[in-house]
Amino acid sequence: MSARLVASVVVLAASISASQAGPCSREIVDFQHQIDAKLARAAAAGSSAPQSPAATMHRQPTPETIATAEGALGDISLKRMKAVNAAMARAREADRAGDEKGCEQALAEAHHAFRK
Repeated sequence: MSARLVASVVVLAASISASQAGPCSREIVDFQHQIDAKLARAAAAGSSAPQSPAATMHRQPTPETIATAEGALGDISLKRMKAVNAAMARAREADRAGDEKGCEQALAEAHHAFRK
């Protein structure tokens, strides 16, 4: 494959994904980065616990299992993370539907739940 063809494919893919972005896709991505960064900082600074038997079964942890484990240590409330995840899911769905107002409202709920 020539370099020119590869460059054309990359530009085409970028333009397609940009054209399919919803009205608040950027805000969703930005807030998800904030959530991930805060959780990473909390995990790095937080307590540790012994490895569970499930952790030795060569499975990747899910956000919910991580939140459950951290909630048990007192780092993050599982209820709070479920509220954030539910609001983020509503924001993504509204964004896919092109519902800017619904997306903004769901993002505001996610921000509120996360900042408690």
